Amino acid sequence: MEKEIKIWFDKEGDFLEVLFESKTGYFRETNIDSIMEKVDKEGNIIGFSILNVSALKENKPLSFSLKNHLS
Repeated sequence: MEKEIKIWFDKEGDFLEVLFESKTGYFRETNIDSIMEKVDKEGNIIGFSILNVSALKENKPLSFSLKNHLS
């Protein structure tokens, strides 16, 4: 089964967004200030965003966890 993942990068804004599903959702904070999870109304991960992507090049490799379902 194929799954389309949409990736959008705004070089000027230094912003990256990755969407696993095209559905309504909202962003919530993670334990890393520049990373936000996008979740649907049930709390399932449907994507994430990274602000100030270029600043992350100093921290190799980038590693973070996304958590399904609202707590």
